[in-house]
Amino acid sequence: MRNIKLTIEYDGSRYQGWSRLGKGESQNTISNKIIEVIKKMTNEDVELFCGARTETGVHAYAQTANFKTTTEMKLYEIKHYLNRYLPMDIAVTDIEEKPERFHSSLNASSKIYMYRIAVSEVPSVFERKYTYYCFKKPDVDIMKQAAAPLIGKHDFKKFSTVKKNKSTEKEIYSIDVYSDNEEIQITIHASDFLHNMPRMIIGTLIDIGLGLRTKEDIEQILNGNSETAASAPCDPKGLYLQEVLYE
Repeated sequence: MRNIKLTIEYDGSRYQGWSRLGKGESQNTISNKIIEVIKKMTNEDVELFCGARTETGVHAYAQTANFKTTTEMKLYEIKHYLNRYLPMDIAVTDIEEKPERFHSSLNASSKIYMYRIAVSEVPSVFERKYTYYCFKKPDVDIMKQAAAPLIGKHDFKKFSTVKKNKSTEKEIYSIDVYSDNEEIQITIHASDFLHNMPRMIIGTLIDIGLGLRTKEDIEQILNGNSETAASAPCDPKGLYLQEVLYE
């Protein structure tokens, strides 16, 4: 049995996330589209594991996934087949064979998400599906100051919509806020992310940058102050899974 690792780029605009099970189950997901093509290629029912389960509307520059197969196709043949039959908004950019025990999720050491905020004078017609347009430019210096307390190990339960009683402690290694005349980019590197955690952190930082709340709110939320909640999740169209890292 071979263990095949894929690096995948996708436009999440028209999909219900990487996968959607349970109450809101949907077949219109990134993973389902890939599994359909793998089954057509190998005539096998495979299980596809991913590095990070991106949510509805979120994009990826470099998602990772792996599946096991008995096919004798060469790696370049698998890559070419997948890219020929996948929708044009999903692409396999790299492929490699891994040891049998490799698992895209369980072996991931950290993940990086990046958010794009357009701040140009006129909203771009062509970037409208891939950036969040802000009519007022947020204060980047205030956003950087607000982000500082988030770095390190914390309980991020209040920055998520997680419902299960599993551990909600994660570690954020860095938060970078970059700005030019056209765009603000927020990059978050963490050990892992809870459900909606990147979007709720970014939504809160944007509100702080716009003066809708204070930078002190971050510590109030982290400390579990019942009167201080995180902001609503930011618009998913500006969010990208940038990379899944492995040791």
